Amino acid sequence: MNAEIICIGTELLLGNIVNTDATDVAQTLSEMGISVYRYTAVGDNPERLAEVVQAAARRADLLITTGGLGPTLDDLSKQTVAAAFGKKLVRHPECEADIRTYFERLHRPMTPNNLLQAMLPEGCTVLKNDWGTAPGCVFDAEGVKVIMLPGPPRECRAMLRYRVAPYLKGLSGQTIHSRYVHIFGMGESQVESLLHDLMEQSSNPTVAPYAKEGEVMLRITAAASSQAEAETMIEPVAAQIRTVLGPLIYTEEYDSLEQTCLNLLRQADKTLATAESCTGGYIAKRMTDLPGSSAVFVGGVVAYTVPVKEQLLGVPAGLIERCGVVSVEVAAAMAEGVRARLGSSFGIGVTGLAGPDGDGSNRPVGLVYVALSNGANTWVRAIQQTGERERVRYIAGHHAFDMLRRVLTGLPVEWQ
Repeated sequence: MNAEIICIGTELLLGNIVNTDATDVAQTLSEMGISVYRYTAVGDNPERLAEVVQAAARRADLLITTGGLGPTLDDLSKQTVAAAFGKKLVRHPECEADIRTYFERLHRPMTPNNLLQAMLPEGCTVLKNDWGTAPGCVFDAEGVKVIMLPGPPRECRAMLRYRVAPYLKGLSGQTIHSRYVHIFGMGESQVESLLHDLMEQSSNPTVAPYAKEGEVMLRITAAASSQAEAETMIEPVAAQIRTVLGPLIYTEEYDSLEQTCLNLLRQADKTLATAESCTGGYIAKRMTDLPGSSAVFVGGVVAYTVPVKEQLLGVPAGLIERCGVVSVEVAAAMAEGVRARLGSSFGIGVTGLAGPDGDGSNRPVGLVYVALSNGANTWVRAIQQTGERERVRYIAGHHAFDMLRRVLTGLPVEWQ
């Protein structure tokens, strides 16, 4: 089955909102082994929408639209899409009752135009919307399966998970199951080169690489009669990948590098503190964004200036004068200082030049030193990155978490 996505709304074309619906739909379909061939954004214009729908219907087996199901005059998706397939809109009493109940539950008055949302294409299967007022729907026409979803991201995301995914799984009679292999320390082209034969020869399971910011993810997907059978099919392929990539793999779950560290810290009953200069608290933020981080994260210091490094972290003034703020020695002293002063098992220290300006020395912009200390040992990585300031900070955080997870799992910190 191949699919096309059409996201409807003039606000998308004006750049007023970020189109997260397209990402959510594509990810859902990808996880189910359905290939997305095209994605189109179109404004609230019936003629242009009809052209896009008709073109997509000639190419795709599955067409998913988002947006334009609301009660206002510019919400024309149902009328236009139904007309493109020669279908009428009919009133669905159960949808009307749901809409009335929704407003009653919120103790808000319901204007009559809201009942327009209960008008859906004849012969469709209604996708109940428990997160808003506009129901979705599914219908078949001209050999194409059409799924229409509301545009608000919160509603669209929930509908995908609880309505669309079960519906599509029911059609195939198969279970599509994926395992995600996350890799840090090697680029996508090199990963693909090493695994080229495996990827080329795999059909079920399939192996597909995805470049993410600062890392690579491999998705191994199997189609089987049950999830247990799919896992049995996936494991030999995952084992081959582990043999090739070894310690570059940090998890085979759908987790981030920081989540992996949180899990490892919790299992080891260890804690973490951070001392950040050029990253400005970004590493601490990534950790505290995670539920349950309070069990392992003690605290952090944003030591952006020399006096803060000296007074709060105990970095010797003579060390900074001798080696410079951006140095292996100062990064190590920051990691050791924050660990000792906050009483944590591990301390992370980061200092560098995130850019765009340098510090007047001969040190290049993008040079960052990341240190990790456990009291007995201190490790330091020198990183040279290119790109915008935010990317330099993000990659520095990746290195900090990678060093921590390596120490926690008994791997060498050196990654090259």
